[in-house]
Amino acid sequence: MLLPKFYKLYFSPDRKYVKVLRNLIGFVPGNLSLYRMAFRHKSIATGLKKGVKNSNERLEFLGDAVLGAVVAEVLFKMYPYKDEGFLTEMRSKIVSRANLNQLAKKLGFSELIEFDSTSVNITSKQSSLLGDAFEALIGAVYLDKGYNFTKGFITNRILAAHVDIHTLENTETNFKSRLIEWCQRQSKEILFSLIPNQEGESDKLFTIQIVIDGETMASGVDYNKKNAEKLAAEKTCEMLGI
Repeated sequence: MLLPKFYKLYFSPDRKYVKVLRNLIGFVPGNLSLYRMAFRHKSIATGLKKGVKNSNERLEFLGDAVLGAVVAEVLFKMYPYKDEGFLTEMRSKIVSRANLNQLAKKLGFSELIEFDSTSVNITSKQSSLLGDAFEALIGAVYLDKGYNFTKGFITNRILAAHVDIHTLENTETNFKSRLIEWCQRQSKEILFSLIPNQEGESDKLFTIQIVIDGETMASGVDYNKKNAEKLAAEKTCEMLGI
């Protein structure tokens, strides 16, 4: 029913926050606590159980998977005669940290994100705070509204309105190649190191850490080794301003 939602919007103590959120995402949330958590950075999070904090990290993990699935389906239908390599590259362009950071900034996420400004610089090239919150929001929408609603939200509210897929098709975003070429020009040694999984992590997860001239840079985690390398390379390119 719509009545409880509008009651929350206009009469609850959270009415101002809900109005801002509704303007941002285009609908009235059901479980408001999920969305608050989606915009809560770990720098201000408090502990819950067994070391887990009430930050947006778990929602980010979930949102990353849902976003990837929806984008993959959209591309699969949009390009019926393209091979797996092309589709994978296009998905990487759309869900890249740099692109998600820009989308979140364009959508006005900075108005809602809660973080410790003394320890986190949201405008830094190294910061993935906005992109992380974007994925966490997708996770929150999925838990609150279900997959079909989330698919419509991503497809219509995000992709159709803010992502020019055909322009991205002609945009070069091979961060690994870009990083390797930069290191060659700078006469620097680069290593893509496979890091052992931490206790409790899935054996199927790959963690790749980049080391340049002995200095540890960024790392990437994915269930596919090549994707983990791409994520690590993307973050490192952002750190170096390449």
